[in-house]
Amino acid sequence: MVLHPQQNALSTPVTLRNCPWFWKDRGSRVEGWLRNSLAAVCLAGATLLTGASAAAPAPPQKLMYTVHHSRYGTIGTYTNTIVQDGNETSVSTEIRIAVSFLGITAFRQEASREERWRDGRLVYFHGVTSTNGKPIELSGTADGDRFVLMTPEGETVAPANVRLANPWSSGILAGNSMLTPDRGRLDDVRVSGGEYAPMDVDGRQVRAKKYDVYLLDGRKKYEVDLDDHGTPVQFVVFNPDGAAITFSLAG
Repeated sequence: MVLHPQQNALSTPVTLRNCPWFWKDRGSRVEGWLRNSLAAVCLAGATLLTGASAAAPAPPQKLMYTVHHSRYGTIGTYTNTIVQDGNETSVSTEIRIAVSFLGITAFRQEASREERWRDGRLVYFHGVTSTNGKPIELSGTADGDRFVLMTPEGETVAPANVRLANPWSSGILAGNSMLTPDRGRLDDVRVSGGEYAPMDVDGRQVRAKKYDVYLLDGRKKYEVDLDDHGTPVQFVVFNPDGAAITFSLAG
């Protein structure tokens, strides 16, 4: 085989017909062996690439919120890290809150929580919430047609479609039972709203759907605002003492 000046070994296609021994051994075992070997290599490579692509989970989505108290101003951060892998989703939550007066910390709360969902159902939860240095640990798993949560006060049994009071997606609005992840309190709730409204979130204008979450006694407990992608851009917790704590998506 002679290369022209414009060609090189990389630009010239190499096939069995370019090789002199192809004509000498055509129809022999050599040709069959080569063809089978090449086919096996190609199949193995394709299988590895397909397997690697299918096994790779989606990149984590990190949602960090600035926490603002209606009386004490900005008091900390609240972060959800979401990883989706096929029909399973894991959500890690980190909370860092502190209220200070004249340099003295009057209130501090820190929490680390992990929840796992499968096909839209909560199947696992573990969380440790420390308030002013006193930790509370909760652990729960799906059990048949219910979700069982162990708390310091004992066992709390919730229906299979229970939601946690952690709005990492629009799915939190789908159920009518909600667990509070700091103490494990179970509440029956009613959700209303869903109308679009312009709003200011962390200094920027966004268009969001506003939902209100009420307890069965009629008291408003939460407000959740979702953008066009279903991402919570803001949510508000209303305390019994009249204070409101607003979580605004940063960035």
